[in-house]
Amino acid sequence: MSGSVKGYRLDRPVDNERDHILGPNAAQITLVEYGSYACPYCRAANEQLARIRDELGDRMRYVFRHRPLTGNELARRAAELAERTPDEKSFWSAHIELMTRSKTLTDEDLVAVSTALRLQDLDDIELEATAERARQRVDSDERSARASGVMLTPTFFINGRRYDGAWDESSLTDAMFGRLGHRVRVAALDFVSWGPSAGVLLILATLLAILITNSALGPSFEEFWNRELGFSFGDRVFELSLRHWVNDGLLTLFFLVVGLEIKRELTVGRLASLKSAALPITSALGGMAIPALLYLAVLRTGPLAQGWGVPMATDTAFAVALIFMLGNRVPVELRIFLTAAAIVDDIGAIVVVAIFYSDAIHVGYIGAALTLVLVLALLNRSRIYTVTPYAIVGLALWACVQASGLHATLAGVVLALFIPTRPPANFEALATQAKTIIAAEARHGGEVLRHGPSLPALQALEAIYDRLESPADRLLRRAGARSSYLVLPLFALANAGVEIHTGELTGLGPLMLAIVLGLSIGKPIGIVGAAALAVRLGVATKPDAYTWRHLWGAGALAGIGFTMSLFIAGQAFPQHADFAAAKVAVFVASILSAVIGVAVLWNAPAADPAGGSGTAEGTDVS
Repeated sequence: MSGSVKGYRLDRPVDNERDHILGPNAAQITLVEYGSYACPYCRAANEQLARIRDELGDRMRYVFRHRPLTGNELARRAAELAERTPDEKSFWSAHIELMTRSKTLTDEDLVAVSTALRLQDLDDIELEATAERARQRVDSDERSARASGVMLTPTFFINGRRYDGAWDESSLTDAMFGRLGHRVRVAALDFVSWGPSAGVLLILATLLAILITNSALGPSFEEFWNRELGFSFGDRVFELSLRHWVNDGLLTLFFLVVGLEIKRELTVGRLASLKSAALPITSALGGMAIPALLYLAVLRTGPLAQGWGVPMATDTAFAVALIFMLGNRVPVELRIFLTAAAIVDDIGAIVVVAIFYSDAIHVGYIGAALTLVLVLALLNRSRIYTVTPYAIVGLALWACVQASGLHATLAGVVLALFIPTRPPANFEALATQAKTIIAAEARHGGEVLRHGPSLPALQALEAIYDRLESPADRLLRRAGARSSYLVLPLFALANAGVEIHTGELTGLGPLMLAIVLGLSIGKPIGIVGAAALAVRLGVATKPDAYTWRHLWGAGALAGIGFTMSLFIAGQAFPQHADFAAAKVAVFVASILSAVIGVAVLWNAPAADPAGGSGTAEGTDVS
């Protein structure tokens, strides 16, 4: 998303005529600071900047731009006072005086600087001229700060790129010199902030799996994923192939993230109210039912009929990645619709796998799993907000579900439903407490044999941090990236490899046709048809922000089955040839759906807000 990247860049290039600069123009490093004289953090960072300039010398060019604290009259007056200086030397003298004269900025500081500038000697005309020039200069810096995405002070830009790390001398110099750790972090942030990144990573992993499978390394690659790994307890041995550890183990993390997202949507998100949830829910149900019926229409009986769940699934990562890549061509409300529908689709896929694609059921282990669910409920009811107890019980639950014959990934969803959320924290009170602790510790900074904050202070700050974020939100933030950028690519590597031998697929044309029809045709018909029916019956309303053509495009993108379709196919088709044919069909259908969806949405006309398309009468789906 271009908007995300733009927020990391400096809006206005450094200009010798408009900026206050220390250091040569040919310097290797340019550091731009947006700061305020009334900001205590800017005043503290000023000391670090002095040390950095001593270390780097002419290799660094330092630029200061004003971003007075919002609503702070003293901060604005100080910025304008600094701008009333007649030359650069006078500006930097006033700058240092305003930053360092006292612990916090006061009216006395402004009086002292004003006296030093001899403003009292100017006549009224000169006084007004310098005041107007100062106002314009500060206004210009404030506009630049907003355009550069500056939200707090100080904010630093290193060679035009926003720096979001620590302000200490070591961290800043690491960033300035582009050392390896900083470069890796910046590259990772750039990639993750790009909307389609998860989908791109999945595509690369899939292509890699196909290339390796069809190369001389193919047999070794397959042998690698079939290698048994496990552990033993006395005489009892628990082993799974590496592929099963990915599909039954790591994929549980993916379903844990899905479960947490479902819980968030049901509590505070887009599915929190029945009215907002009705359209994506009914559309998703239609998008699951019609593909399954189309599949069964082609394959009514026989062992291949059990694959009816394959075309039901939507790959959230791919579908949402493509709609992000379309950018402003599609309304934001359509992205919300597709994301919500995909989440409902995920719920349906989980239920289908758990009920219809599990092994022989062992009642004893199911009983143990239910007991562990009661333990999770008790932890939640007792308002235990530490993640560790839930993680321990969750591991035991996974083992019981795995042994019960149900698919182990179900444990991830169940665990997610019991990981607690809680009311938002009183941020102002916690911020005040944190500032008090930090200020108290700072007073001891120069003491003998005292090198840092005390253990009680660190524990108090940790407790504040813990209160700011609920366990569910924290786990979703930490596990979400791992799910998208580690688990799903590994799943693609383990499952997407298919040998391209047409002879092996002979006689499996009906299976491939059923899957392609289900995903590419059944998905958009089911989604749009169910949406139109729900709107016609008054069960749901369609937002005016997008048209029925937009909805057709989103329905086509939902036909990208991929991850979940491959997963269900792996459960439905134990025979290698059947599974290989299903993989090919899923690939073909997903590519076809992506092309159709993008083509429909590429030049789709904007909705007419006055057109009344959200009413029951406005269900012309042409």
